[in-house]
Parts: sequence; structure tokens; C-alpha cells
Amino acid sequence: MSFEINESCGVFGIYAPGEDVAKLTYYALYALQHRGQESAGIAVSDGREVLLLKDMGMVSQVFSERDLLNLKGHMAMGHVRYSTTGSSFWENAQPVQVPSRVGSVLVAHNGNLVNTDALRNKLKAEGVRFRTTSDTEVIALMLARSQAPDIVGAVHEVIPQLIGAYSLAIMTEEKLIGIRDPYGIRPLCVGSYMGGHALASESCGLDIIGAEYLREIQPGEMAVFDKDGLDFQRIVEPRKPSLCIFEFIYFARPDSIMYDTYLYHARKHMGMSLADEGAVEADVVMPIPDTGVPAAIGYSEAAGIPFGEGLIKNRYVGRTFIQPTQAIRQLGIRLKLNPIIRDIQGKRLVVVDDSIVRGNTTKEIIKMLREAGAKEVHMRISSPPDKYPCFYGIDTAIRKELIASSRKVEEIRKFIGADTLHYLSIDNLVSATRRPREDFCMACFDGDYPVPVPDDLKMAKGRLEDGKVGIKRS
Repeated sequence: MSFEINESCGVFGIYAPGEDVAKLTYYALYALQHRGQESAGIAVSDGREVLLLKDMGMVSQVFSERDLLNLKGHMAMGHVRYSTTGSSFWENAQPVQVPSRVGSVLVAHNGNLVNTDALRNKLKAEGVRFRTTSDTEVIALMLARSQAPDIVGAVHEVIPQLIGAYSLAIMTEEKLIGIRDPYGIRPLCVGSYMGGHALASESCGLDIIGAEYLREIQPGEMAVFDKDGLDFQRIVEPRKPSLCIFEFIYFARPDSIMYDTYLYHARKHMGMSLADEGAVEADVVMPIPDTGVPAAIGYSEAAGIPFGEGLIKNRYVGRTFIQPTQAIRQLGIRLKLNPIIRDIQGKRLVVVDDSIVRGNTTKEIIKMLREAGAKEVHMRISSPPDKYPCFYGIDTAIRKELIASSRKVEEIRKFIGADTLHYLSIDNLVSATRRPREDFCMACFDGDYPVPVPDDLKMAKGRLEDGKVGIKRS
């Protein structure tokens, strides 16, 4: 991948009396760590009180064995975060906990609301004071202030007021709830575990604890976990299915299931189609690790060109609080990738990646490959050009920084320094998912946003340039 797009968050929840729910949540968050490395949190309830621990850093940095031993209960929820709405500091770590007249309300959120300002201003007018800058606190406060008799009633009252993308885990002392927005933009699924149940942003979060995958929570649906078991309820009417296509391309782990498809198989199929569309004579097909690997394998098989790992990724380089020296910083991409010169020198390379965002990282990778002795570098991208910013929970650049928003493919090729460049077509991308195009949000490619976006947000990311904004209402 290009190291330039970041997913907002991963959520997990479990109701399993008699089980070590804190440790199970810890393992699940480990599996979901790719969805956010900025902060992590776990909350546990024993039916009487809720204990919450959260901090900045990755899962292994935040929780110790002693911490997990002190988090006792039969129900838990967890969260890993990468900020999109709200700055990067401790108060914005999740779950967010607020008191209510009937106990605690805790919320963990994956996504982004587009009406946060309106909701926040309404609460401020009612005298509410905020501790964070995240939209998650807005949701939690609205639930806590509800006059409904219980949390289920509060959810029925509050959720229809939210506009945007949201997959939520909500917990009180007695119940755990999972909710998906009516468009299903962000993923959320449910599994069974040892007489109880769990929810997770991706099925890999269920796999790691040995839970059995049941199904996705449907758009506009709520799953309630409590002493009576698992109950699904319609919370808002579903709209046009609009799962973020980048879950299939890059964000989710390849061993996760979405729309009843293993993402690994979809990505491999993308690579096979890419080989048909962008055939070129070469000696080696190599991925940009790790997310380019399945597509590169598919390309290699379809083209009959050997697969090789010409770049080795340092998997211990991620978000860090220790700043590198200027000399190390100048090494740039070499902090994360190192070329195997013997397998590159004198070779014609097909290099497969999932996307190009700004183009700077791709340019540096190609430069590094040429310095390692590559004879030719043919760049193949397993998605269409990324032209428009996201407003639903993905941290992308503003529009003018997206290289494909203002340059044609040939201009991008010259900028990154490749011998040839080919992007996968939208038709073959959709074909790889085995679902109709109408089941996805592809606004990053075509500018058709399924949820109306306020003008101030569009202006903030440069969406009103030249009057070319297309808003799809359904």
C-alpha cells in the first residue's frame, strides 16, 4: 500500500458469562490492530459496574497482564482508533464513557458523522459541556440524555438523528449493542462464542478467539446482547447498500469475510483482471507489501510471470512516539521497505499496489527500485484512480492533494517515474467482489456520495472545485 490512507477504527464486543472477556477482547483488538494504531481501550461490566482502561498507543503498549486481570466481568467492548474526526490526544481515545440517570453509557465508533456540528451545537445550546472533539462523544451524550426507560429505547430515539457512516458498539452495565448505519458503509459482524456472542468490525476479530462467524449486522439493524441471548431489531430503514469499496481493496484483512466473500480471493481476482487489462513483458511480479500481495499473486498466475518478494517490509515500524533523527528521517521509505537487490538487479519488474494517493510514496519506491538495479518498473494498481476525498471515516487527503484528481494516467506515470502505469477498471474491480456495483460506496472513484454531505465539509476538502460535485441521494 501507499502508506497514505488510514482507516478510522476497529470495534469489538463480547457477552460471555464465565469467560475471561477482557483477555478475549485484548486478542480481538490485536487482530483488528490494522484498523487503528493511535489508541486502544477496553471496558468490562460485571452487571453492577463498568471498568474502563484506555490510552494512547497500540494494543500491546496500552494493556499489561495485570491490567487484564483487574478487568473482570461477563461483558466487554474494545476499540482501536485512528483519528478522522477529533484530534489525536488521550481524551479522544475510545470507548467514550458518560454517566446517565440509569448508569453508564459507553460508545465505540467506526466511521464518521456528517452532521456532527449540528448535533454538537444543539447539545451546547442545552448547556452540555464536552470533554473531547470526537463525534463519538456526541453520540454517547445523546444516548445518556435520553428520557427513554432503557438503553434500547434510547437507541431507537437517538440513532435516527445520526447522518453519516457508523458502526457502533454500545454498552451499559447490563447490555451490549451493535449498530450499523442504514447504508452499511462501515462493516460489522456477529459471531457465537461459548454460549455467548460477540461482534467485530471484521470476522478476523472473531476468528482469533475461536468464535463462530454468524453473519453481518445488516444496514440499519441493531444487535442486542444480554442475559436473554442475541436479538436483532430494525432500528432505521435501510437505504442503498454502500459498503466502502476500500474494505475489499485494502482496509480489511484478507482473511476477513464481507458480503460472504473472503477478501483474499477478491483481491487475487483483482490481480488476475489487472494482468488481462495491463499485460506487459516482464521477468518478475512483485507486490508492495503487505496489501499488494494477493493481487500480485493473481497477476503472476494470470500472466505466467514468476512471483517474487523484491521488497521486504519492516513490520515493526508503525506509529511511534519516538521521533527519528533527521538523518534517519531522510531515509524515508527505507524505514518500512528494503529491496532484495539480487532479485531486482537487471530485472523487468511488474510492481503491484492497491492504490496511489498523493503519489509521493510510490515515486520514492520506484526510485529505490531503480537504485537497486531494476531494468524496468511497470506499476500496476488493483483499483481505479482515487480522485475524491472520503467523508465517512477514512483519513484521505483533500482533493487537490489526490494526484488522480488533477492528472491523467500518463501524467501520473511521469511523476512517479514508472515505465508504464495501469489502474484496474471499475468494472473488473466490481466483478472481483462478486456483488453488483450498487452494493458499494465508490465515491473515492466517481464522486457519487450515498449520504448527502454538508457544503462546509465539501469545501473543507476541496469538493466544490469547478462545480463538479455529484451528490447521490437515495
